[in-house]
Amino acid sequence: MPRPKPIAIDWKPDRTAATPITEQIVQYMCAQVSSGAWPIGARLPSQRALAEGFGVNRSTVIAAVNELADYGIVEGLHGAGTRIVSNTWSLMLPGAPDWADYVSSGFFKANNATIQAINRLEFDPSMTRLGTGELDPRLFPRDMWRRVAGEAAAEIDALGYPPPEGLDVLREAIAAHMREWGVDCRPERILVSSGALQGLQMISVSLLSAGSTVYAEAPSYIKSLQVFQSAGMRLAGVPMDGRGLDVNAMDASLTGEAVLYTIPTNHNPTGITMPAERRHALIDACTEHRLPIIEDCAYQDLVFEGPTPRALAAMDETGMVITVGSASKALAPGLRIGWVCADERIVHRLADVKMQMDYGASTLSQWVFARFLDSGLYAEYLESLRAELRRRRDAALETLERLFAGRAHWNVPRGGFYIWLTFDEPVHMGRLFQRAIEHGVLLNPGDIYDFEGDNSLRLSYVYTTPEEFAGAAGRLAGVVNALA
Repeated sequence: MPRPKPIAIDWKPDRTAATPITEQIVQYMCAQVSSGAWPIGARLPSQRALAEGFGVNRSTVIAAVNELADYGIVEGLHGAGTRIVSNTWSLMLPGAPDWADYVSSGFFKANNATIQAINRLEFDPSMTRLGTGELDPRLFPRDMWRRVAGEAAAEIDALGYPPPEGLDVLREAIAAHMREWGVDCRPERILVSSGALQGLQMISVSLLSAGSTVYAEAPSYIKSLQVFQSAGMRLAGVPMDGRGLDVNAMDASLTGEAVLYTIPTNHNPTGITMPAERRHALIDACTEHRLPIIEDCAYQDLVFEGPTPRALAAMDETGMVITVGSASKALAPGLRIGWVCADERIVHRLADVKMQMDYGASTLSQWVFARFLDSGLYAEYLESLRAELRRRRDAALETLERLFAGRAHWNVPRGGFYIWLTFDEPVHMGRLFQRAIEHGVLLNPGDIYDFEGDNSLRLSYVYTTPEEFAGAAGRLAGVVNALA
């Protein structure tokens, strides 16, 4: 088959424009692909020819082509040059409405391209999910579920709309469960949400003002979402150390109307658990600065080494802490059950918002989780789950020591899902993410959680068996070697 001729270039960037030259070149090439002028399979000129055609240095061309490769639009094929391999914009056909204007004007801000790719590829069975925030489905307590489901079939005779605050039986069960965390919580202070994320969403649109600042650990799970930004708020990172959020650094950065979002137990993504003395210091600092706290306890039940620390809400004497919990991490994300524990006035406000969103969380899911809590099945299940997670963590640490010792460093979590691995030498994370996908490994790069590039990965040991983790980590090590 004859080799296709390279694409002809008859355009040059505008050196007087405010847009950087590299970005102009990327935009031009994307427009050519979008218009169909450069079809899939078309071959780009050599880097030298591109540089001459655009009137720029080769380093500028290399940066632009690498960015297009990270997007998955071009690919370098051995012996065949660089070709167009994907047309991301092919749905914008002539005569169709320009939906881009509508899409960009919506209330919710879009996730970045990496997060969208992760969300899509997590449903691809050919991928090994090495960074995912979900338990291995094979750990689901099927026998317990059958028992509870049978009881539901026998006892539930209707599935009407639930109260917006949640079923009384579940609110009572959650309040009792939170007392095990050290929180003196009454059922009236509980609102059941459709997952913890909905709790954060309701807080963002009903309790916080547009223009206010949300402080969070750097890195933080909330940085990977657009919940607060979509409501018009600004995110600001607070440095961490080996004991969690650096309270002294927070004191120096507080300005204006603000709130703190924190995950003190089994932090996502670093896996760090904040010790008691740091928790007390944090409460004292926030009390002094009148800074409300949103405490995310999604991983509170998953400490498997040492005692489970008391929640921040257990140390709160002023009502400044709102606690968000979830059944998704320990039991079943498909239940879509979370909760908010707060002052009763806040619960009433959130209940009104909840009615406007979905008329209440699933009655069946609420009943099921209440039965798990009340019957003692949840506590029984957690005991075996924690033992299994510890086994998988230990195996993952052994694998990392074998494959990455001398090239990276990482934390040793006491619970939860995650190991935070940081490479000792710079690694191009966009390229690593793409190359790993080509080898069947789906990663969660650290920069989707951080406020700046961090050369890190969030690795999860809970979705895979130790053998699966080792196999995927081996492929990852090979990709890292190839990029070095």
